[in-house]
Amino acid sequence: MVVSRLFLAAAALLLASVTAQAQESKVFQVKFETSAGDFVMEVHPDWAPHGAARFKELVEAKHFDDCRFFRVIEGFMVQFGIHGDPAVAAQWRQKNIPDDKTTQSNTRGMVTFATAGPNTRTTQIFINFGDNSFLDRQGFAPFAKVIGGMDVVDKLYSEYGEGAPQGRGPNQGQIQSRGNEYLKASFPKLDYIKTARIVPAP
Repeated sequence: MVVSRLFLAAAALLLASVTAQAQESKVFQVKFETSAGDFVMEVHPDWAPHGAARFKELVEAKHFDDCRFFRVIEGFMVQFGIHGDPAVAAQWRQKNIPDDKTTQSNTRGMVTFATAGPNTRTTQIFINFGDNSFLDRQGFAPFAKVIGGMDVVDKLYSEYGEGAPQGRGPNQGQIQSRGNEYLKASFPKLDYIKTARIVPAP
């Protein structure tokens, strides 16, 4: 009887572990409601497990709500993910995740974490406007793709261009330290995310 109970307990633990792993590897979708309209991403954990897991963590924490698309470069990509509240942004700055192997290409509509070097990904993400496959060999590992509303992504406000000091767009250091207060005052035309939520697949 004791052996039987131990066996059942072990079996239950194994089943829970397998179920959890299945959930972690399951494809899911996220709907972004923005000032320019809505778009939907489809996330594939098998493409880049660490990136997909961090993205899901950020969405569930409502991290992207009220975030600005602060770097929009026509023909290249749109970047976002620095929280509008400097205190929240500071909490994430050192929460790096390990690199993923690049299994997909940075082509139009693919979604990838920005990086400052090996194992430095935190919260910043970009969507490719065009074929940026040259990024593949630099360690930029796509974890998702835009499956609906890419026309909305295309029309995100881009007139500020590249960020300072290379261009006249927002300075990332200022975004980190001053948040949306800085962006609203100096770059009022930037589009922004209203909400980003996991939605049931159709």
